[in-house]
Amino acid sequence: MPMTDPQTMLRHLYDVAVQRALPLHNTAAHLPLPPKGRTLVLGAGKAGGAMAQAVEALWPQDAPLSGLVVTRYGHTPPRPAGLPERIEVVEASHPVPDAAGLQAAERILQLTQGLTADDLVLCLISGGGSSLLTLPAEGISLELKQDINRQLLACGANIAEMNCLRKHLSRIKGGRLAAACAPARVVTLTISDVPGDDPSIIASGPTVPDASTCADALTILQRYAITVPDSVLQALQSGVWETPKPGSPVFAGHSVHMIATPQQSLEAAAAAARAQGLNAYILSDEIEGESREVAKVHAALARAAAKGLGPFTKPCVILSGGETTVTIKPQPAGTPRGRGGRAGEFCMGLAEALQGQSGVWALAADTDGIDGIEDNAGAQVAPDTLARAAALGHKVADHLQRNDAYGFFEPLGDLVITGPTHTNVNDFRAILVV
Repeated sequence: MPMTDPQTMLRHLYDVAVQRALPLHNTAAHLPLPPKGRTLVLGAGKAGGAMAQAVEALWPQDAPLSGLVVTRYGHTPPRPAGLPERIEVVEASHPVPDAAGLQAAERILQLTQGLTADDLVLCLISGGGSSLLTLPAEGISLELKQDINRQLLACGANIAEMNCLRKHLSRIKGGRLAAACAPARVVTLTISDVPGDDPSIIASGPTVPDASTCADALTILQRYAITVPDSVLQALQSGVWETPKPGSPVFAGHSVHMIATPQQSLEAAAAAARAQGLNAYILSDEIEGESREVAKVHAALARAAAKGLGPFTKPCVILSGGETTVTIKPQPAGTPRGRGGRAGEFCMGLAEALQGQSGVWALAADTDGIDGIEDNAGAQVAPDTLARAAALGHKVADHLQRNDAYGFFEPLGDLVITGPTHTNVNDFRAILVV
């Protein structure tokens, strides 16, 4: 194996996965021809800035192009020299929405006014758009929407459940943006960050039909004990906030193109591993569940491979993607708030389950470069992780109890820090067994 350092190898595979998902590499094949009228670009997501720049670079210079895209703070990529700015990019908060996202959503809806059947709306949608494109339903304040978002993030709901509720509490999600664009043609280019690549879940599907219902949203509120005012319950019970459904004429002539997916990135990483003489196995790009529990399953597979048992032959890399969850545990008063995201939580669970298994290294990171709300993408695990932590007085079980992955891995120097990557195909996990 030419690349002998395990951590270098794992980081290389992560970088390959991210590169495969960058918008400039994937957009050209999906761009429509310029329309008879004007082209309006609208969008939201962590990859929004890079997607806008890809369109600007690829769109004919003599064809009209304008629009507005919102991305996360700090996620606008540097503008290439000589590339004219034709699409405005603004920044807002993620994962909890803020006033900047509200203002951006209001402006995006305003831009749809006056469109004609000769016009084209090119929508650039990527993960993170649910909080970045926030426009609460009538009677819901931004503060209430923020509170509901915080409850959703802490309760362990999966992304489909969270976005079902978000769609029904919004004036722009769940196909409502597409309805506002009528009678213009809408072409949506999307980068998937959700298990199954369902465009109605990515960024809460602002331009696609929504098969979920107000009744579904009510069930999710009850399942996770999300606290909302009676007025919200009554609106959902009455169905007044129902979304446009499949078959609605507002989607006639519209199209959706998936320009990058988690599976494509995992396959690119697998090819890179095989090029280094490793066997490569992709478990799935749709893995969900509690991060620490998912980690236990991965650890069992890795330990079997290390012992020459099971379906995987070492030297090998075991790859997986998807979107796991972290349920925030209540803490005693005065306990410092844990820091970290689902990738770090996975790595803590993996380290605990591996118990120093020799010959096994791992990396888990979010492909957008940010794990939760911290400055790291994820973390790495080595055979000596627990021993080095113990030497510093840290127990992984204590950090798991308070969901404090950052506090566990930062003193070890084992955080993966990349900065924003300008794309987002969600979780990337790689376990190297030699």
